[in-house]
Amino acid sequence: MSIWWSLHLRREAASVPLARRLLLGTMETAGVDPDISYDLSVALSEACANAVEHGGDAVSGSASAAYRVTAYLDGEKCRIEVADSGPGFPVRRGRRAAVPVRTGALAEHGRGLGLIEQLADHVHFGNRPGRGAVISFDKILKWREGALLKVS
Repeated sequence: MSIWWSLHLRREAASVPLARRLLLGTMETAGVDPDISYDLSVALSEACANAVEHGGDAVSGSASAAYRVTAYLDGEKCRIEVADSGPGFPVRRGRRAAVPVRTGALAEHGRGLGLIEQLADHVHFGNRPGRGAVISFDKILKWREGALLKVS
């Protein structure tokens, strides 16, 4: 069985716990192991916080005043995407998007992106030309005993 949902959220700090609670509720209902759910919820919170802070010009009513979160629980994997309308990640000599440089444990910016990399199994940081940045990450799921949606 598959579950997916998508949210269109305002770039406001209050949207971050909303997305996190929806993900945790979905995973709890499906029967995902709580440790996996927690890791993904922290990664989602970091990605949403990044979209809120860097996701574009917060002019009321404009597309950049919002960002999108999509989550897929499909088979043995959960995939999450967070897309904003900001300037995107800095580009290195070509087309590849670069993750902002983190310099040491006390670096002010980029720690959340590093945390996402540590909590997920696979992470992709990308730019959508003229439309902002997208962070997508996934993790192999583990299930609680007796989970309703457990893949056989």
